[in-house]
Amino acid sequence: MTESDDWSFPDDVTLETVQRQLIEWYEADHRQFPWRETDDAYRILVSEVMSQQTQLGRVVEAWHDFLEEWPTVEALAEADRADVVGFWTDHSLGYNNRAKYLHEAAQQVVEEYGGEFPETPGELQELMGVGPYTANAVASFAFNNGDAVVDTNVKRVLYRAFDAPDDDSTFEWAAGELMPEGESRVWNNAIMELGGVACEKTPSCDEAGCPWRTVCHAYETGDFTAPDVPTQPSFEGSRRQFRGRVVSTLREYDELALDTLGHRVRVDYSAEGEYGREWLRGLLSDLTDDGLVEVDDDEGEAVARLQR
Repeated sequence: MTESDDWSFPDDVTLETVQRQLIEWYEADHRQFPWRETDDAYRILVSEVMSQQTQLGRVVEAWHDFLEEWPTVEALAEADRADVVGFWTDHSLGYNNRAKYLHEAAQQVVEEYGGEFPETPGELQELMGVGPYTANAVASFAFNNGDAVVDTNVKRVLYRAFDAPDDDSTFEWAAGELMPEGESRVWNNAIMELGGVACEKTPSCDEAGCPWRTVCHAYETGDFTAPDVPTQPSFEGSRRQFRGRVVSTLREYDELALDTLGHRVRVDYSAEGEYGREWLRGLLSDLTDDGLVEVDDDEGEAVARLQR
C-alpha cells in the first residue's frame, strides 16, 4: 500500500465498517489500565512517560505510587528533583532523565500555563521532554484532540492487515486515513489494544477475536512477518543500570568521595581498573549533563552529590 492507493476491502466491507468493527471490539472488552479510566492530562502524561520501554504491568504499581506521592501537577512541580529521580530509580523505570524532564514539564505547566495543560500535540511538545508521540498521546487521551498514534503495535497491525510497506511515512499516512475524525481517544486506544493482545509478535487472531480477520492480508495468506523493530539493549550490566545505582546511592548519603561511591555502586570496582575512576567519571559526566549530579573537585579528593 502506498499513499496513492485506495483502501481495498471485500465488496461488502467499507472503511466505515472497518472502523466500527474495531471500536466495537475494543469497547466490548479490553485490558483495564487505570490511566484509561481518566481524562486528566497530568495522570496520562505520567503514564505515557513511565510506559516508554517499560512493561505495562510494572507501570501500574509505579503509577499509583507516584500519584500517591505527587497527586497533582502542582505537587510535582514543588517536589525536590532528587526525590523524583530517586523514585524513578527505586521503581526501575529506565532512564533517569525522564524523571527530570517530567519534573521540569510539571514546572512549565504551573509557571507558564497557570496549571492547565495545553491541549494540542504541537503545544504539548513545548513541554520539556515531551516528543511528538507522547504529545499526541496526551492530546488524544486527555482531550480527544490528537492525530493517529503510530507505535510499534500499530505498525505491526498496518503491515499485516493492510499490507502496508515498512516505511514510516506510509505508516503515518495509513494510520491517519483509518482513524475516524474526532475519535482519537477511543480509536488510538483500540488500535494499540489490537496490536497488544491480538496482533502480537505471535498473533492470536482467533483466540482474541480480531475484528479485522475478514480484511487482513496476513490472515488470508498466512504470512505473519512484521516490521523490523530495534532491539532494546539489555538493562542488566548496562551503563544506565549503573547510572541508576549512582543516583540511588547518592540519595542515601549527602555526598561521597568518588572511590567510596565506586565501591558502593559495583563490587568489582577498582580505582585503577577497568571499572575504576575513569569509568565512574564517565557515569558522573552523563548524570551531570542531565542535571542530576554534581562533582566537586575543588578541595583535593573529588566528591559527588545529587543536584537539588
